[in-house]
Amino acid sequence: MKVFFVTLGCKVNQYESEAMQKLFEASGYVRADEISEADVVVVNTCTVTAVSSQKSRQMIRRAAGANQNSIVAVVGCYAQSEPEVVAAIDGVDVVVGTKDRTRIVELVEAAISMRNEELGIRNEQPLSVVGTVDEIRDFEELPHAPQRTRAFLKIEDGCNNFCAYCIIPYVRGRVRSRSLESIRDECLKLKAAGFKEIVLTGIHVGTYGRDLRCQVSGVSGQKISLVDAVKTVLDAANPLRLRLGSLEPVELTDELIELIKTDERICNHVHLPLQSGSDEILKAMHRPYTTKNFAELTARLVDEIPEISIGTDLIVGFPGETDENFAETLEFIQSQPFAKIHVFPYSARAGTVAATLPNQIPSSTKKIRTNSALEISRDKSKIFVERLIGRTVEIIAETSTDGLVDGLTKNYVRVYLPDENIPLGEVVKVRVEKIFHDGVWGDYVD
Repeated sequence: MKVFFVTLGCKVNQYESEAMQKLFEASGYVRADEISEADVVVVNTCTVTAVSSQKSRQMIRRAAGANQNSIVAVVGCYAQSEPEVVAAIDGVDVVVGTKDRTRIVELVEAAISMRNEELGIRNEQPLSVVGTVDEIRDFEELPHAPQRTRAFLKIEDGCNNFCAYCIIPYVRGRVRSRSLESIRDECLKLKAAGFKEIVLTGIHVGTYGRDLRCQVSGVSGQKISLVDAVKTVLDAANPLRLRLGSLEPVELTDELIELIKTDERICNHVHLPLQSGSDEILKAMHRPYTTKNFAELTARLVDEIPEISIGTDLIVGFPGETDENFAETLEFIQSQPFAKIHVFPYSARAGTVAATLPNQIPSSTKKIRTNSALEISRDKSKIFVERLIGRTVEIIAETSTDGLVDGLTKNYVRVYLPDENIPLGEVVKVRVEKIFHDGVWGDYVD
């Protein structure tokens, strides 16, 4: 039996797809190279925006139409948010939300048995195990087998923030942290497998440990934090590089900044979602900081951590955002030391506070504002990568395509060079020559 995975959305989804793939392989399934060849297709969905939900629906329909004989299982955030809609899509056999993914093989095989009993006719009602996430308090342990040169390590799930625009707390539930013992066990496996870079990921990584209490340094009940998880990874895996996932500005503590400064294994790259450069809009979004707080943090990071790369997210066209608010945002992002700005037009999600707010912004206005912010993003990215021209940088060879090898610097710039039979996963020194594609071009330094 062959299984094919389609993964939409974030790095957490990528991690979870890899884990479910391992569950199938443990049951004797092999990976299909093409969706049309698969006996089972698993679509891991996203619903972070209305566009993401639309793409999820499109992909589900494509999967169902690729092979009329295949079993189609839909999992993830969109399945959690709209299980009835997913179940009604012709060709869907199994629906699983953001829990019970350890049962994916069991459910798929139950659907196979039901179809066999019906002489190959698709089941009229899919098997659905989507329940509420409100009461979930335990981190779901999934076996993991990374399929890339960088190993994603999921340490947390869920979010407690309830920002006005965000559906994720409603489909992922509250914060659940992976135990330090479990993190250590997986790190030992990653070390044995030879991974040189580990990326800590989760829905809200910076909240790691808020739900945990245990004995630390002999003190019963002491709080656990992201710093403890980072130190556990560094100790157990001793990677050449450790990269942190997205962090909220208020979660970059003095202790964590000091660790990034002093341990060369931690990449000098942070992603700090800003979302708006207007304090009025930040308040309406329910974001727990001001532009002054944010600017003080970025100034400190640039001052204390050499060559740091700071990325951010920006939402434009939030309900009630005036021309003056947006002008404040453009002025603020222009003043900030960003290396990359991901710009998203606001997308209303049913069930969130923002979807009910008055003064929704027209799509045409959001498009204009998006383009204005993207222009600043492109300029800032160019300025940042130009600093590397003429320098020698170190990458870990990540992919090889069409005669080119590429990989990332520690501060998250993609570097391309000619493929000279460089093994993937090898550390390579490159002299940077020019800007190229979404990064820079260079030559191999022996």
